[in-house]
Amino acid sequence: MVKVSIVIPAYNAMRYLPETLDNVLQQTYEAFEVIIINDGSTDNIKEWFTSILDNRVRLISQQNKGLAGARNTGIENAKGDYIAFLDADDLWEPTKIEKQVKLLDNNPKVGLIYTGVAIIDSDGIRTGRIFQEDFEGYIWKELTQKNFVGCGSVAMVRKECFEQVSNFDQNLGSFVEDWDMWLRIAVEYPFKVIKEPLVYYRQHPNSASKKWDAMEKSFEIVIEKAFKTAPKELQYLKSQSYGLANFVLAWKPLQTQNPDYQKAIYYQKNALAYNPKLSFSKENLRLSIAIFLMRFFGKDAYAQILSFVYQFRRFLLSISQGKVNHNLEFRI
Repeated sequence: MVKVSIVIPAYNAMRYLPETLDNVLQQTYEAFEVIIINDGSTDNIKEWFTSILDNRVRLISQQNKGLAGARNTGIENAKGDYIAFLDADDLWEPTKIEKQVKLLDNNPKVGLIYTGVAIIDSDGIRTGRIFQEDFEGYIWKELTQKNFVGCGSVAMVRKECFEQVSNFDQNLGSFVEDWDMWLRIAVEYPFKVIKEPLVYYRQHPNSASKKWDAMEKSFEIVIEKAFKTAPKELQYLKSQSYGLANFVLAWKPLQTQNPDYQKAIYYQKNALAYNPKLSFSKENLRLSIAIFLMRFFGKDAYAQILSFVYQFRRFLLSISQGKVNHNLEFRI
């Protein structure tokens, strides 16, 4: 019996996909299927798949439809009552599926379960940064301010939710299609959270073209859709949503291989214009420091400082876990 369908979109993902699949097959919960969506890849994914002997794993190949289109194909072919999404370069704790299934089983009205997220670098090393929220219930208002469900590898969703709110919006490309989906589900269903970082999100410099305008447009589409039918008394949240979305956009030009601090300043100014109260937020302080370092010291010095920060976070994490490595070196 298949209870959970795990959907893994894959586009030229062979650098990480084998590790990701091995990680999934180590889950403590076993009543699942894995649907890998080969979204028009040009790598050797089909040849590699012939070596997979686990009959719980399927490969579906299609012309490139983007991340939203790949997830939709997975949903349409899913046999399970619950659907979990996993990006091809992310990892899970072994108990993730088991804990989410238990929570959905025990809360039949809940539509979506999310968890905390730990950040890893491109080599799979933890940076020490953890994202954890505790919003539960009907949390549409809170979700308009921030996509706290996190990365695309966090959510487990009842399949019936997609029958109710439809599939991912392919017009949004691969930017905020997940936020749009969670907002639509949040209108109809309560959410639950597992207050543990059960997902390892791989964060690495983006070598793709700088599609800032397209990303900005996608955020605009999602926000306008979300508030189109919102009651009058909640419309005040719209400007706040735009402000925080521009903060998210401001970080993107700083996280690429060729940083653009001027674009980051542009989005920071937009954020503060939408919501002046953000001037006094910790997020604005962090962003201002990052822009300052990038502007006056350059990307190499900024990268070295980040490396030091990551090592320091790992040190603090090791202390909190009682696993202090006395040989840990800090290099700048």
